[in-house]
Amino acid sequence: MKNNKFTLLVAIFVAVILVSSCGDGGKAAKEKATADSIRVADSVAQVEKAAQMKADSIAALPKSIAETAMNAEQLSTLVAALQQAELVETFKGEGNFTVFAPTNEAFASVQETVDMLLKEENKSKLQSVLKYHVVDGATMAADLTDGQELTTLQGEKLKVTIKDDKVMINEAEVVTADVKASNGVVHVINKVVVPKKM
Repeated sequence: MKNNKFTLLVAIFVAVILVSSCGDGGKAAKEKATADSIRVADSVAQVEKAAQMKADSIAALPKSIAETAMNAEQLSTLVAALQQAELVETFKGEGNFTVFAPTNEAFASVQETVDMLLKEENKSKLQSVLKYHVVDGATMAADLTDGQELTTLQGEKLKVTIKDDKVMINEAEVVTADVKASNGVVHVINKVVVPKKM
C-alpha cells in the first residue's frame, strides 16, 4: 500500500513537473519562434539589400557605345543611321572603339546627304560613312595630339588638329569629349565627316 502511495506521489510529482515544463516550454517555443522569424526577416532583408546593391552597381557600369548613343537625345539621328546600316550590334558587343559621334544638328546640316544615305539601296555607302567616324581602340582626348592621323574602320584617315584648346577631327570640333562606354569611348562632334570614298 505504501508502495502504491509512493508511486502515486511520484507520478503526481512527475506530472506537475511535466505540466510546468510544458508551460515554460510553450513560452520558450513562442520566444524561439519569434526570434527565428526576426532572423528570417533580417536574412530576407539582407538578401534583398544585396540584390539591390548588385543591381545598382550593374546600372552604374558604363553602357556599350550603342546604348550610350541611344540614351543621348542629341545622338538620335546617329542611332537611326546605325540601325539602318545594321551596325548597332557591332557597337553593342565586345571590342574597343573610339567613336566621333555627330550630333542631330550636325546631321541636319547635311540633310540631303543623310536622306540619300538612309535609302535601302545606299546601305553600303551609309556603312562607309559611319565607319569613317570610328577608330579601333579607345583613345581619350588627352591622348590625341596635333597633326595626328587616325585610321578609321572605313580605311581612310582622320586628321586631328588641336588649337586654342579646341580639338578638331577634320573640320569637326569635339564638343563633348571622353564619354566612356563599356566597349570604348565616344567624342561628340558638331559636323559629319565624310570620307573621300563611299
